[in-house]
Amino acid sequence: MKTAPLLLTPLALALATPAFAVEKADVLDNYANIAAAKYADSLTTAQRLQTAVDALIADPSAEALQAAKAAWLAARVPYQQTEVYRFGNAIVDDWEGKVNAWPLDEGLIDYVDGTYGGPSDENEFAVLNVVANPSFSLSGSDVDAAQITPALLEETLHEADGIEANVATGYHAIEFLLWGQDLNGHDAGAGNRPWTDYASGDACTGGNCDRRAEYLKAATDLLVSDLDWMAAQWVEGGTARATLTENEDAGISAILTGMGSLSYGEQAGERMRLGLMLNDPEEEHDCFSDNTHNSHYYDGLGIQNVYLGEYVRIDGTLVSGASLSGMVAAADPALDAEMRSKLSDTMMALGRIKTAAEAGFAYDQMLEQGNAGGEALIMGGVNGLIDQTRSIERVVATLGADAIEFEGSDSLDNPDAVFE
Repeated sequence: MKTAPLLLTPLALALATPAFAVEKADVLDNYANIAAAKYADSLTTAQRLQTAVDALIADPSAEALQAAKAAWLAARVPYQQTEVYRFGNAIVDDWEGKVNAWPLDEGLIDYVDGTYGGPSDENEFAVLNVVANPSFSLSGSDVDAAQITPALLEETLHEADGIEANVATGYHAIEFLLWGQDLNGHDAGAGNRPWTDYASGDACTGGNCDRRAEYLKAATDLLVSDLDWMAAQWVEGGTARATLTENEDAGISAILTGMGSLSYGEQAGERMRLGLMLNDPEEEHDCFSDNTHNSHYYDGLGIQNVYLGEYVRIDGTLVSGASLSGMVAAADPALDAEMRSKLSDTMMALGRIKTAAEAGFAYDQMLEQGNAGGEALIMGGVNGLIDQTRSIERVVATLGADAIEFEGSDSLDNPDAVFE
């Protein structure tokens, strides 16, 4: 979900570009190669999810549902590492909302608990429940939803009526259809959708099991096609690669913009600090599956591997080459050491959140008001991300990059506004 871009620190620079031992063109080429590998891995894991979803629909069982959940979790690992390509690359930022938009009003998609509430002034369609309704009125028009197709989700439902919370597509819509609502509040435990929500005949729970399966398949198929499209943009001859490399200085600025904006406004602010300020488990990034600790970790890893110019693929092979780190080291070895150290510190802090969650201290519990241990863990990650952003600013100045605006967040820049 986008936040309004705020100027973090004025970075209008009039520095002469120094001569670097590492060529900018080589750095951009490696950055694009890593993007191609990440999106190809995201596509491969989404295709595995697609296979698991098809198996669940064909022969529903507890085991088939668990296999689909496991495939979804695996698919998040490479995808979250691509998020550093947002902000600086317009082609990614314009597309990203189709596949990773959050938070969502899940009542748009399927049944929800009675405590969820109903339509509101902010969202008339918060409990539309497309699964239960083969026809409905949307923005003054009658919609035929007898068949739930990718086109219906993408063209009619997603961000219906211009409301960002009407998320009908992507990872989180699929996550909800696999896990269901997480009704545990600040207690441990993810959503607990029964496999019988996909059963046939009298065994069906939740009603409309055939339409729920249609929705799940349509959303998964659409995710695969969206990732297939983005993967193609980064290969040789792809639009994203061509745009990045047509102007070397602008390309380096794009890399730094992605690093700084994800690090500061998006992850430290909107995904971590805001949820802690509100003490709201609904602000978890992967709120149905309780996978937020992993999403935070792999977002951070994506920032680090862009700076270092290396990425370990899902098959274990390494993609590496010329890097920002090499450019910085040639100009200011001490700053490169600082940047590497800050990235490492952040990954240790995010790793502590991940380790604690995997040991049973759920991210939901960390967000609870008065939970000092949870607050310390989350703020360790937030502070690390903010601290490394300060070093990214110094890298911008050292490399003589174009003026850059990093994404901001009220939770960091204007905390009082969060409660207005």
